[in-house]
Amino acid sequence: FEKLTPIFPNKQIILETRPNIISTRMIDLLAPIGRGQRGLIVSPPKAGKTTVLKRIANGITTNYKDIHLMVVLIGERPEEVTDMDRSVEAEVVSSTFDEPVQNHVRVAEMALERAKRLVESKRDVVILLDSITRLARAYNLTVPPSGRTLSGGIDPAALYPPKHFFGAARNLEEGGSLTIIATCLVDTGSRMDDVIYEEFKGTGNMELHLSRKLAERRIFPAFDIERSGTRAEEKLLDAETLSKVYTLRRMIDAMGGGSEAILPIIERMSRTRDNREFLETLTKR
Repeated sequence: FEKLTPIFPNKQIILETRPNIISTRMIDLLAPIGRGQRGLIVSPPKAGKTTVLKRIANGITTNYKDIHLMVVLIGERPEEVTDMDRSVEAEVVSSTFDEPVQNHVRVAEMALERAKRLVESKRDVVILLDSITRLARAYNLTVPPSGRTLSGGIDPAALYPPKHFFGAARNLEEGGSLTIIATCLVDTGSRMDDVIYEEFKGTGNMELHLSRKLAERRIFPAFDIERSGTRAEEKLLDAETLSKVYTLRRMIDAMGGGSEAILPIIERMSRTRDNREFLETLTKR
């Protein structure tokens, strides 16, 4: 796996399914996911990250039969695991919060090794990890102490293994790809979680930010559009779509961004059958 050549993601994974599922349609336009993407979903508590993950998972299983999907739940609540297992047609591996941290670490490593073997046989694999924050916390308790501590009480040595996990996501020139979309917790009131986020911030090539303010107003999907996006998105979207997406972003900016901008977009999306139709309404104005 390590000897293969990583390249930019260049084939988009279209998540759009039914017209009424706005979240995946929005991701397709504003933070598109390609095969081999390394994405972070940055979310405060109760902003709907689990629902977004479920929607992404269902989008993948509906549209692609050739992608092997794994959902890795680390430190989740037991009922969430059951719910995910029942609502997604994927391989769900989990270690709930009441299990020992060694379990968390073992589950994550086994899932990653399995994914790597599949990718070596030229398969496209997607891992949805919830959450990288809890995985880093688990490593913080299991790695031998290095004698140094970052603010928030995290050992720098504990950040290498989750980075190794996250960094495994890549699109390979020889064929096959490993896509990892991981959730990352912020605004939990814990300094450690913020430090973990800061460490992972620059490592992904796609970020989707969820906004607590929107979630509190019960506006879903609670995406912070201005902070979300994909690097090298021009390799995923065709030129026509790309220019329309730029127009959309300029419109959002002109509306003042944030919650004022997202409401009319959600409304407009729900009136159109698919993203193509939605993008055409933008240019008609």
